[in-house]
Amino acid sequence: MTALTAFPHGFLWGASTAGHQIEGGNINSDWWHKEQSTPGMELSLDACDSYHRFEEDVALLADAGLDSYRFSLEWSRIEPIPGHISRAALHHYRRVIDACLARHVTPVVTLQHFTTPHWFAEAGGWAAPEAEERFVRYVTATTSILEGVEWVATMNEPNMQAAIMTAMARMVAGADGEWISPTVEREMSEEERHRASRNVIAYADPEIGRRLVGIHHAAREVLRDRTDAKVGWTIAAGALTAAPGGEEKLLEVRYGKEDVFWEGSRGDDWAGVQAYSSQQVDEHGPVPHVAHPDSTLVGTPYRPDSLEIAVRHAAEMTGGVPLLITENGIATADDAQRIRYTREALEGLHAAIADGIDVRGYLHWSLLDNYEWGHWAPTFGLIAVDRETFVRTPKPSLAWLGEVAHRNALD
Repeated sequence: MTALTAFPHGFLWGASTAGHQIEGGNINSDWWHKEQSTPGMELSLDACDSYHRFEEDVALLADAGLDSYRFSLEWSRIEPIPGHISRAALHHYRRVIDACLARHVTPVVTLQHFTTPHWFAEAGGWAAPEAEERFVRYVTATTSILEGVEWVATMNEPNMQAAIMTAMARMVAGADGEWISPTVEREMSEEERHRASRNVIAYADPEIGRRLVGIHHAAREVLRDRTDAKVGWTIAAGALTAAPGGEEKLLEVRYGKEDVFWEGSRGDDWAGVQAYSSQQVDEHGPVPHVAHPDSTLVGTPYRPDSLEIAVRHAAEMTGGVPLLITENGIATADDAQRIRYTREALEGLHAAIADGIDVRGYLHWSLLDNYEWGHWAPTFGLIAVDRETFVRTPKPSLAWLGEVAHRNALD
């Protein structure tokens, strides 16, 4: 091991999951209802049954040599009815935290990972005047179980949630554009891909972003008052770059898509970077992806360098807030490609750290092959899951990443 490959002392190595994608049976969530009402959308149903098998999942992670686990609490389980908190649900998530601590695994807890209670969505969601009050009420309830938790994220990918809100508003208004799953697995025509790339995912209304920033700050203050945790949130980083002539458009697109949220991280204890691929922006907007043999199962280019691009941009925009890689991975059925991608991503991450960027850890997406927001086909996991028996089968990539964690260095 040399200084050229070593990561900082105390660097976290782990993997991430999300409640709705692995737990199963989240019948009170907005996504559960969306699944039932959207033609062509596959159902989450029992998912990976991790609501009952979380101890096994934590054990597999720890036994592989990883020392941190990011998971989310399901708001719809904890507050299934407005103002009524389920003590049993809170107790369950405390058991998940305790399972981590018993295995010397650092829990990284996300309070809201893309789903909300169905009643919250029906009452206007994040756009409702009462949204901040409702979210803060829920966050306050969760603080009763966060003793010993060092890392807490208020929200996962608020910028993706804002993009969806913008797209929904356009659809209601009759504007050209359609909302597509955050993980795009289905086949699209060139026209559909072009429209989706340029019009929907790229352009979140900055005003919606600022509203979510305000809600995040309100939740942050509650967490700081009631816990000892370091508080932040996680941002979907597009690792956008400018095509010739697209420099000004890049600034415009990236502001609504990301930068208003990175700015909102200033004053946080940390910020989560979530990067998978990269995309160019020309004078018209984001350039649609071109199919390639190395493209992932969700149609994005093989771009492990996206992590380094995203980390450098996040460090600049947050003003040096400590960063945690909370998601990075690849949708592939080829585990050798997963290892290759992760190695190259970590090489870029190490280069950014060597240049003085404060990165505290790397959490791979995902621990398990799981429900990818309307689809089961894309496989991001370090562990395969049999959907009939729920048997977990670790892939070589899990052992490989565990060895990296053990050495705290790339070989």
